[in-house]
Amino acid sequence: MRKVHINSVAPGDKLARPILQENGNVLLGAGVELSQRFIDRLAGLGIDNVYIDDPLSEGLEPTEAIQDDTRKSASANIFKTMNTLMDQPQIKGRTIAPELGRTFRKVFGDIVQDLVRREDMMVSLTNIHVADSYLFNHSLNVAIFAGIMGLAKGYNRNQLEELGMGALLFDIGMTKLPKELLAKNSVYTPAERNQMEKHTEEGFNIIRAQHDISLLSAHCAFQHHERYDGSGYPRKLKRDEIHEYAQIIGIADVFDALTSNRPYRKRFTPSEAIEFLFAAGNTYFDLDLIKMFCKHISIYPVATTVLLSTGQIGVVALNNQLAVHRPVVRIIREPDGAPPKAAYQIDLKDEHSLMIVKEV
Repeated sequence: MRKVHINSVAPGDKLARPILQENGNVLLGAGVELSQRFIDRLAGLGIDNVYIDDPLSEGLEPTEAIQDDTRKSASANIFKTMNTLMDQPQIKGRTIAPELGRTFRKVFGDIVQDLVRREDMMVSLTNIHVADSYLFNHSLNVAIFAGIMGLAKGYNRNQLEELGMGALLFDIGMTKLPKELLAKNSVYTPAERNQMEKHTEEGFNIIRAQHDISLLSAHCAFQHHERYDGSGYPRKLKRDEIHEYAQIIGIADVFDALTSNRPYRKRFTPSEAIEFLFAAGNTYFDLDLIKMFCKHISIYPVATTVLLSTGQIGVVALNNQLAVHRPVVRIIREPDGAPPKAAYQIDLKDEHSLMIVKEV
């Protein structure tokens, strides 16, 4: 299979991976043959990339960070909790206790179990969701990235749980904002920006009301927009004044936001997002934490379609852990646009004159 932009999908192509709804349920399943009506509908839902099957990329299978059942269960619980709070603005968190702590502790426990079973600590997130699922899917993605970071740092079980609960719930304060503000697709006015920034305090108040969730988890919601140089909010904290959990979640938050398609801008590629993070080292975030985070992110996930400096088009077949920016690429188009006479692969780690120009 290979990941392609929606504009490159043709009628008759078959989905290799399902398209998911906000709650994790399948909107369009793997194996569905796409008609032009389906393609147009997917584009209208804000989906800019899909996985398709074709003979040239046969056998290439990206590995998701967590199992499908884990993701579906987590998505459903996040969706249910967020919507409960959105639909009942008067709720401040107490009326959903103790379910909140118990439910999300189980969710993150399942995530960690999946992560520790992996053969390596390099992750990519491959699921395709409708655009409206961003708020729900974003919290889960941030929790996955945070879990990887916690394991890499050698956190004990209690620390992992504190970090994971904070990561799953860090944006829960968004549920207290007006829905029209969350749905806005243009630049916020200063007044709207000020209102939006209140979500950190709202989230802190919801989480700290739960008797079985650590106060440090609540501070993840409070501090995840603080920045290393003191330019963040709500309290303009600097450096070590920001808890390490909140810094980890802040990095994961920015990375996932940049690599997600938003109504007001195109997504960044993982390599572009990593460049942004490195440029923010010791400005927005601690540079050592950024280095650790980026060490565990697949810049070019398996099945990514790329253009090489030679004009060849290939599909990433394998990542090199010691050279994450130089994967093994299966060539599917020669510079003249013709398919190769026989399938072959290039290990960019050994071909120093070849470069990946861009994802296509």
